This record gives sequence, C-alpha cells and structure tokens, in this order.
Amino acid sequence: MNKKIRILIPLALLFIMLAVAGTDAAKKESKQQARGQASMDILANWPDASKRAANEVMNKYGQPDGVTNNWLVWQNKGPWREIMVYREEIQHNFPKEHKDVLEQTIAFKVPADRFSDLAEFDGSLIAERTKGILSARCDSEAMNFLALNLANDIVNDRASVDEARQRFAQIAQDFLAGKKHPYTQGFQFQVARAEQTRDPDESLIG
Repeated sequence: MNKKIRILIPLALLFIMLAVAGTDAAKKESKQQARGQASMDILANWPDASKRAANEVMNKYGQPDGVTNNWLVWQNKGPWREIMVYREEIQHNFPKEHKDVLEQTIAFKVPADRFSDLAEFDGSLIAERTKGILSARCDSEAMNFLALNLANDIVNDRASVDEARQRFAQIAQDFLAGKKHPYTQGFQFQVARAEQTRDPDESLIG
C-alpha cells in the first residue's frame, strides 16, 4: 500500500464519522423542534396558569423531554430530577390563592416520623419514602424552591411547622413585592443523589 493511500483511508474514515455525527445531530435537532411544535400546539388550549408555568420552564430549561395533552415533562434539568407541568389546575390557598400546576422533584430523604410534619406544613409537598424523593407543586419555580428549603428546615429541626408556615407567607409576600429572598432563588442545602435517599424497607416474608 503506497503512502498516499495510507493517508487517504484515515481521512475517508474521518469524513464518514463526521457525516454520521452530523446526521445524528440533525435528527436530534429535528426531534427537539417537533417536540417544541407539539408543546406549542398543546399549550394553545391550556389554562393560563399552566401555560405560564410551561413557558417559564421552557425558557429556562428548553423543550420538554415528553409531551402529552395533559402534561409536559423534563428530566434531569438544572438541580431538578424531574419537572412536570400539568394542564389540570389544582386550587391552593396557602400562602395565598393560586393554582398548583408546576411540580418539581429532587432526591431527598424524609424520615418516616416527619411525613406528617411536611403534610401539615404544605399540602402540596409530595414525599415518597421508597423512591427517596420530595416534590413541591405550586405555580412557579421560585415558590417550589421556597417550599423545599423550608421543608429541609423542618426535617433538620431548624423550624417548627408553624414557624415554617409563617416564613413561607412572609417570604412569598416579599417576593410579590419584588424582594427576592435566597430561599426563592435556589437550594440552600446540598441536594443528594438518588442512591443516597432511597429506602427499600425490609422484607417480612422469609
């Protein structure tokens, strides 16, 4: 094999690899565009609160990973394990009247004896012991950050349920007035990994 052929073969292989990579990237972009168009078509008939939440998430985290007529879902975006926006609006009056449409989930270990405390604090917190996750459902990401930061305070004995509820109301009121508390801007604790928070429990059957 002469020298010129030995040079041309690797170059040809490189061009083929680049062409395949370009095709894969184009397919990925095409799928993203299709999901984006599907999202826009679906949102056209959604209630205003759901539509606002969906647009907020898309503007920050991009197009959803899954789209149906009733929800949009994103996986592993930012600090979140999962984000879901629902078409269905759930009326929630704490700390003020709003619609729960945006659910955001992190890996979080809730001790079994604290489930009732979190439920008393905020009925829109959803804890799953086996899966090791904690979700907050509200109308904005800022309020979900706030709910989960305060939930962490309760679990770690830095606030009672009543204290956390009062703090939620005050920080939310300040937020509406343009004052952004750190609890509304991101997590004030280290978010765990899923394998650190799961609880498979014990078998009682031999």
